Amino acid sequence: MTQASDPASTRPLRGAERQPTRPLPPTVFVLFGGSGDLARRMVLPAFFELAQRGMLPEEWRLVGAGRRAVPDEDFRARVYETLTEFGPSPEDGPWEEFSKRLRFAGGGFDKTDPGHLLEVLGEARGELGVDPQYVHYLAVPPSTFAPITEGLVQHGLAAGARVVYEKPYGTTPESFQELDNLVLSLLDEDQVFRIDHFLGKEGTQDLHVLRFVNELFAQIWSHEHVKRVEIDVPEELDVADRAEFYDATGAALDMLVTHLFQVAAEVAMEPPASLTPTDLQAARESVLASFRPLDPERDVVLGQFEGYRDLDGVADDSTTDTFVAARLWVDTDRWRDVPFLLRTGKRMARSAQRVSLWLRTPSGPIAGVPDNGNVVSLSLTGSGSLDICLVTKEPGPDLVLTRAQTTLDLKHVPGGTPLPPYVSLLHDVLTGDRSLFTTSDGLAGAWAAFAPLQERPPPVRPYERGSWGPLEAGVLAGPDGWLLGQTAAERA
Repeated sequence: MTQASDPASTRPLRGAERQPTRPLPPTVFVLFGGSGDLARRMVLPAFFELAQRGMLPEEWRLVGAGRRAVPDEDFRARVYETLTEFGPSPEDGPWEEFSKRLRFAGGGFDKTDPGHLLEVLGEARGELGVDPQYVHYLAVPPSTFAPITEGLVQHGLAAGARVVYEKPYGTTPESFQELDNLVLSLLDEDQVFRIDHFLGKEGTQDLHVLRFVNELFAQIWSHEHVKRVEIDVPEELDVADRAEFYDATGAALDMLVTHLFQVAAEVAMEPPASLTPTDLQAARESVLASFRPLDPERDVVLGQFEGYRDLDGVADDSTTDTFVAARLWVDTDRWRDVPFLLRTGKRMARSAQRVSLWLRTPSGPIAGVPDNGNVVSLSLTGSGSLDICLVTKEPGPDLVLTRAQTTLDLKHVPGGTPLPPYVSLLHDVLTGDRSLFTTSDGLAGAWAAFAPLQERPPPVRPYERGSWGPLEAGVLAGPDGWLLGQTAAERA
């Protein structure tokens, strides 16, 4: 089903209370780790797409920064190769104009040695003719966050700047707190952009509109009508191309305490006073603080796909989890006693990114109503889609009930063009909008809920490649099973 909308009635919701958009000031975007994998796969393609869409400042420079000295022309050639491989294609333009603004500064960077960065930034400042807005993007290993941040302050690059930190922002509650204390001793909170790209997804943002604007959903968004919530992100992907990194991380640390907890907070938050950054972040922080600490023995299943230890870079006796399923409880009046079932893993039966609310079966005059006939499910993949499962009558003379589903593919909603997550979040950094970025207090709540799992991890269970994970994950979900793939009948 495709639903038309009235473009004349639409208006921007997020940040709608702000003043009208002003032209962006001249900006220098410093990309630490400019030759790294994250920069190649995510950041540089997103930056080029901003250029294609005319969403960059009128005057800007992008300076890649790294240890090795790379001539500007070589860096431009590498960016061209990156865009050719990962898109958008440089042949679609505006490559010539874009490439003229790319620079590279080698020699490394920390508080004792700025390498060549100050020299290159001085040249960029001279070309722009004014003191620019600095945006520092740390697409580097977390171990370098602290020395780079100290370097920005030491070398006069922090005042008024915006600093973007990739995940993981800490790897334990203690390391998170140590890093955050250092960062906030050197920068103001409103300068800090802790990125979680799941918050930048169109589908995640649609959660706000779905429940806050539509009375149909606003009135059912609580334990009175919802019996469980699923946040399910299975992946067919392998980890062979980053096995060494993954073996030191695992699914729970890579996905659960970051993406899945943040999406759970988007579902569970109380309606904010407005969708301004301050109010939206306050609502997110409040519900994260209400996450009950995980009970590893009762509420968590860890798994590892068969053959994982055969990958290059993985120890023969590795116990790293490539799968995690968790039952999270949110201790608020709205969600008390409603389980939030979270699942993600590698080498699973199919890939999906889905948030589903299972509604309770109403009492009424009709007997034999199918269980779990009412489900509201939102896909976070791509532009997103909304699936609604209903109980209906089969056509014919008898009263026979059946399930039916209708789908609204959000890419067909007129009046706008969806932005990929990194494009959306990079634009928010450039405009200074922190609505979709995590905060210090919010992350503290997430780490507090996650801590027992790190302290007392359950055994890691094996599962077959191409399956839905360990059988114990089906038991965790209860008699209803999971919406995707693992029903009670399939487990029987």
